Amino acid sequence: MSNPQSSGLTGFRPENAYAESLSMLSNQGYCVYGQYPWDYWQTAALAAGVPSDLATLGRAVMREAHQHAWSERLKSLCGWNDKGKRMIRLALRSPKTADKRWQHLLDTDGQRGHWNEQTGEWVSSY
Repeated sequence: MSNPQSSGLTGFRPENAYAESLSMLSNQGYCVYGQYPWDYWQTAALAAGVPSDLATLGRAVMREAHQHAWSERLKSLCGWNDKGKRMIRLALRSPKTADKRWQHLLDTDGQRGHWNEQTGEWVSSY
């Protein structure tokens, strides 16, 4: 049996890795593939007990908020001001609400556009 100390995983804290990757993204504009803040958030969410499908959706929302330059208010709701802690709490406390809220943000690209009452569809601003 291998020594768990040699695996490099003992003591791994997604939150610390998140902060480091956020710093890299902010200062240099890039991260290594698979080591973006949203990747570390997903790891932390799964470790906290968030269901896999919801953690994947949360990761996507966090990624899109950054890559599509959503408003600062939406970025805050998508984990950018608190390392995603509020997102994890919401996912654990009210998974259906989190799923509905996050899917809406993805479907509307951060609420860019408007709801067409006649067609019942979201009309993108782009």
